[in-house]
Amino acid sequence: MFAIFAAGGKQFKVAEGDIIDLQRMDGEVGSQVDLGPVLMSGDGSEVKIGAPAVEDTKVTATILAQAQGPKVITFKGRKRKDSRTKKGSRQMITTVKIVSIK
Repeated sequence: MFAIFAAGGKQFKVAEGDIIDLQRMDGEVGSQVDLGPVLMSGDGSEVKIGAPAVEDTKVTATILAQAQGPKVITFKGRKRKDSRTKKGSRQMITTVKIVSIK
């Protein structure tokens, strides 16, 4: 069984047992959270498509870690001006494991 849900302005396709990184969520390591809204779900021949969300489907996940993601570097150089800036930032992420799709 799979589900497509929206979180943090992005859409994710997941199945039970998948481990994914999301934008920072409230919650402690080991706690369970419900992810959603579920936009589409299915298992082989039966597929449910929401308009805009599937009402009777719920994705449950366990929080594995709260950490920082990889460093993203932005560089801006202006030609013939000898002017440049380099900045780096690390976004906070939450790693979750999909426990069930019901």
